[in-house]
Amino acid sequence: MLAALAILAMAGSASGCGYALAGRGSYLPSYIKTVSIPPLENRTNVSRLETIFTDRIRAEFIGRGKYKLDETGAQAMVKGEVIGFSLQTAGLNAQQLSSRYLVTVVLKVSFIDLTKNEVLWSNDALTFRDEYQFAAGGINQAVLLDEYRSTAERIATDASRTIVTAILEAF
Repeated sequence: MLAALAILAMAGSASGCGYALAGRGSYLPSYIKTVSIPPLENRTNVSRLETIFTDRIRAEFIGRGKYKLDETGAQAMVKGEVIGFSLQTAGLNAQQLSSRYLVTVVLKVSFIDLTKNEVLWSNDALTFRDEYQFAAGGINQAVLLDEYRSTAERIATDASRTIVTAILEAF
């Protein structure tokens, strides 16, 4: 009987503990309703990375459905930079030419409470990797550009999920 009462007491106290489904919770201050996400800065020599990453982070915030995105009147801001991009050979073909590459992108991101002027979350070295492989037909500029773009988009999708989850659930 005593054990049953203890279990009921624990169950009752657990119901208000604040648990939420992964990816859906938020521990941000309740007054944050609007978030500004200006374009990330690109510190690399690879064009359009900042656009791809900014678009994906905005889409991830919108997908969470709790916050409005607006550049004016926001209570918080996501500020970020693409600070690194590298391409390394990860595989060779029969002719000993590079056929598979490892792409690494490094981001510096912070989430700033504009009302209190304080950083709520930051990471100065978020690192994301993905590989791409060239088709057997050979390498030309069009193939390289298409593969780069699709790899950057895959990395940006993973990065945006990680960033937004960390911002909303990490504290």
